[in-house]
Amino acid sequence: MNQKRLDFLLELLQTPSPSSMEMEIQKRWMKEMDNYADEIRTDHAGNAIAVLNPDADFKVMLAGHCDEIALVINRIDEQGYLYFDKMGGINPKAAIGMKVTVLGAEKTLTGVIGVNAQHHGGIKGDFDVEDLFIDCGAKTKQEVDQYVQIGDLAVYKRQPEVLMDRYISGRGLDNRTGQFIVGEVLRRLSEKEVNVGVYAASTVNEETNMGGAYFAAAGIEPTMAIAVDVTFATDYPGVNKQKYGDIQLEGGPVLAKGAPINRKINVLLEQAAKNLNMDVQYELTPRMTGTDADKMRLTGKGVPVSLVSLPLRYMHSPVETASIQDIDEEIDLLVEMIAGLTGEESLNPLD
Repeated sequence: MNQKRLDFLLELLQTPSPSSMEMEIQKRWMKEMDNYADEIRTDHAGNAIAVLNPDADFKVMLAGHCDEIALVINRIDEQGYLYFDKMGGINPKAAIGMKVTVLGAEKTLTGVIGVNAQHHGGIKGDFDVEDLFIDCGAKTKQEVDQYVQIGDLAVYKRQPEVLMDRYISGRGLDNRTGQFIVGEVLRRLSEKEVNVGVYAASTVNEETNMGGAYFAAAGIEPTMAIAVDVTFATDYPGVNKQKYGDIQLEGGPVLAKGAPINRKINVLLEQAAKNLNMDVQYELTPRMTGTDADKMRLTGKGVPVSLVSLPLRYMHSPVETASIQDIDEEIDLLVEMIAGLTGEESLNPLD
């Protein structure tokens, strides 16, 4: 990945995009994609969709969700402390002692998630987000009320870092990396002659209800759809590989196998990997994938789907970590597969 593309990825990762409030990151992504797409579409859910060959009958949809997990303010006490609920899969243990950016209605505030000093007993036993609070430095409810309303959102105040020129670490790699990847695939394909329509969708709300993917696929009516997301790496201390499988950073893109996945799309992906002499890894999704693929599959008359995932360490923490090499290889894989389509392929497993 050259420095220009890395800088764009880091810019996306620095942009707050809590589920239900993805507008800023969508506008930045659309501005970039406008340089390469034949057209840019939006919808009432807030999806942004970059399109190549919009007149083609065979339509390939790539979905990378741009929303990140967040905190949602649900109470302000008389001393000005903010209490919150989860907007997506927040891990309360990872939140302790973190700085946050409160995206207030009138002003953006910096706060800290307070924690009882260990000298005073610390936090013991099981606890959840209702046991935590944000301290923005206000002294009264009236003071903070000027800027923050119930329902406002907060994200961890955490800038992305590059580790050893190899890995990227930060908040919300799940799944702004996917948003980046689908855009890069379209950018690369814009330089080629392709026989199919390509719809790179930066979807919203995946972390909360996956409604964005439903809106996008229902509007596009794709011939096939691929969710581009992250999956659990298991290559760090303390993970039970016997239970969760062996997924490695720098081990290659991860293909899903299970009931929701169209086997013919996986064959196309595996052939593309073979053409590139690229290793791939596998994960099992027996019933559901837990990604946008589940919603896309059930739109219209039904959509054949597959799932290509980026191995990710420390899921839903402020220090999610992924490999730059894996990102590049996933882009290469999808470009190779789509560029090789004739537009005459049957995805019916009985043909």
